[in-house]
Amino acid sequence: MEKSRNATDTRDGAKTRCEQWYILSNHWQSDLEFFEQDLHFLHHLIDNYLLWITLPENLEAVKAIENNLLALQRKCSALLEKVKVHRSVLAALIQKPDRSGQTELGEAHAALEQELASFVKHYRQNRLETFKVTEYIIDSEELPEIDMP
Repeated sequence: MEKSRNATDTRDGAKTRCEQWYILSNHWQSDLEFFEQDLHFLHHLIDNYLLWITLPENLEAVKAIENNLLALQRKCSALLEKVKVHRSVLAALIQKPDRSGQTELGEAHAALEQELASFVKHYRQNRLETFKVTEYIIDSEELPEIDMP
């Protein structure tokens, strides 16, 4: 009887852990979807100013930012796919709890969490740099005045 209770407790603990990871991965997915949209906005912002840039050093700064944003977009898309796969594995384990593979799943979850934290750090740095460069360009270029009706 004691073995049966321990097996049930272990299964319930594994299910609870998977449910917690699933909820966390939902937040990750939501964050990554927001980052994708924000990166698209930053590209649009850069593209709008690219038309008006006349100074070579500003053009080089924008090209560097654009390359960084493209790399971030690729990383964001790859991370989003990993999170979706991870969520589907967790969903399956919630439906049919299985103790085998819990250690590997926990390690994969921790690695994914670390990868996401690294991405967010780079994302924030690049976003800040994008706004700094954009502000510098606005101040240093003679952008044409647009008359609003």
